[in-house]
Amino acid sequence: MRARSFTRSFTRSFVRSSLGALLAAVTLAAVPLAAPAAAAGPPAVPDTVVLDGQRLAAARQRLDKGDPRLRRALRDLTARADRWLGQGPWTVVDKPRPAPGGDPHDYLSQAPYWWPTAPRTPENPWGCPYEQRDGERNPEVDTGTDRRDLENVFDSAYELSLAWYYTGERKYAEHAATVLRTWFLDPATRMNPRLDHGQFIPCAYDGRAIGIIDFSQSYTSVLDAQAILAAGAPAWTPTDRARMTDWNKDFRDWLTHSDFGRQESAAKNNHGTFYDLQLAALALATGDEALARKTVRDARALRVDPQIAADGSQPQELGRTRSWHYSTFDLVAYARLADIGRHVGVDLWAHRGPAGQGLVKAVRYLLPAATGERPWAHPELDFRRYAATDVVHAAADAGDRAAKAAVPELAAPPGGDLWALRPAAEQLDSIAG
Repeated sequence: MRARSFTRSFTRSFVRSSLGALLAAVTLAAVPLAAPAAAAGPPAVPDTVVLDGQRLAAARQRLDKGDPRLRRALRDLTARADRWLGQGPWTVVDKPRPAPGGDPHDYLSQAPYWWPTAPRTPENPWGCPYEQRDGERNPEVDTGTDRRDLENVFDSAYELSLAWYYTGERKYAEHAATVLRTWFLDPATRMNPRLDHGQFIPCAYDGRAIGIIDFSQSYTSVLDAQAILAAGAPAWTPTDRARMTDWNKDFRDWLTHSDFGRQESAAKNNHGTFYDLQLAALALATGDEALARKTVRDARALRVDPQIAADGSQPQELGRTRSWHYSTFDLVAYARLADIGRHVGVDLWAHRGPAGQGLVKAVRYLLPAATGERPWAHPELDFRRYAATDVVHAAADAGDRAAKAAVPELAAPPGGDLWALRPAAEQLDSIAG
């Protein structure tokens, strides 16, 4: 569905001075009046949707016994969490101008690979029309919208909650709770649970269905962060949990019933895979196990069979200018969807399509480049060998011998390999597009 032109509505001014005062007041009001006392002993096993809560609890026990490998990983994790302590919280209302409808609570992002083609003038302030340059990120998308702040919310909430779970240090849970409460819950600063204005293109579209991927590529980590905090974090109250569940239900309903949601569901590449991941995760997190199971089960014929070739390649992703990035990116969604499948009794790793295609073959297709044995033979503007590290870990955990043999040869991502403490695939190179 073509949206209204955003040009005129986006140029309306947004009153930041009064907003600043409002946010200051909200920050004070956001502190819980009666946070529950910290639970005695270690936290409970978290009821996560992608991560394996039992595995997290076992890792914590091994840390308590001094496991040296896990202690090295924990140093890397807490170093990341410590950097977040001095940042945020972020809010969707703190952008220079509201989204096209005028509601500052609506999320807004700009299409990352679209560029102006004409000089900017008073009559044409955007430099329209815009043209697509696949894989080339326009730096203006990081100013004036919510995209960068959203990524900060997702990453910080996940890493802070994990740091609290493994260390028991209250400061991590408190900051994670503040980040989540500010972005999702506090009336003055919360985001509306819809994505009507994701990845707009100036002078063309107010928002597009593919903007849903801004959320679907990482929001499952936020669902797990919420579950981890609910395992006994002192700053995450029963009221917070209930209101977050309500937000997730509203977002799930928008995703399933909106025109944009239906369009993204029909996508034939990584957008469709990530849509399934997000829907299945939201369904499981909000108590609809049947929908989660159906989504994972249907992905075998709907996603795996048409998207993965007999040799394990992903033709839709190989056609991109960043074919390595998008091949690993799509497999991150599949690996995480398989993790949800484990919770609901569907083994996605075991599936073999009519031509023998499946997730194992798709990971094996990446192994020569992932281990440095051979160069990647397809177009890639910014090859990062470590981008495949987590999906190879996931295949190894699923029992594939070739992936297990490749693990010692993998490149560690910047900041260290955290697989042992958060064993669910993450996109380790840029997820900007």
